[in-house]
Amino acid sequence: MTEEDGYTGPAELTADGETIAVEVKLAGHFEPISGKYRWYGRISASDEVRALLSGSARQATLRTPHGLVDTSLGDVDPWGRPRVEGFGTAPFPVATTVTTTAGG
Repeated sequence: MTEEDGYTGPAELTADGETIAVEVKLAGHFEPISGKYRWYGRISASDEVRALLSGSARQATLRTPHGLVDTSLGDVDPWGRPRVEGFGTAPFPVATTVTTTAGG
């Protein structure tokens, strides 16, 4: 499912030469001071993700139906979901125009 500012759905995570199917919830926003797009999210917990994290894998590639990006596996929340993030190209569609509303 594509959302206005992100992506929720299936993806592939590749690290240490191993590729596993994962579910992700990603979002992002444009940072006007730096002029960059920042994206971030979580990978759903699974036995495969837990095994990957128990090794030394911290650098990874994340592929969604919309793109492929390099990322790092960050802090793990209490539910076992590692954080992923990046700047620049996001692995999901990003609005490139501003929509105005009536009266604004």
